[in-house]
Amino acid sequence: MKYLILFAVKMYWNIVPQSKRRKCIFKKSCSNYVFEITQKEGFVSGLKAFWFRYKNCRSGFQVFRNPINDSVQIILPSQIIVEREEIAERLTL
Repeated sequence: MKYLILFAVKMYWNIVPQSKRRKCIFKKSCSNYVFEITQKEGFVSGLKAFWFRYKNCRSGFQVFRNPINDSVQIILPSQIIVEREEIAERLTL
């Protein structure tokens, strides 16, 4: 079953030009993340990874500077806080 997800991601990469894809808020794009998780951990983990990114990689996030340690972080729509290392460079400038 994991090959179904891997095939779908590869089709997405081949059919949708990179210039037409939505810009991901994470450093590792959503399709790359789902592909990697599915390859390493299997179908169920791949679906969970897809669902997490689908719910969180869109509007509703907020980039902020943490006043305690002065680091750049992002709060996702699901209220999870993500560190700078995982945030796309274009959002941390």
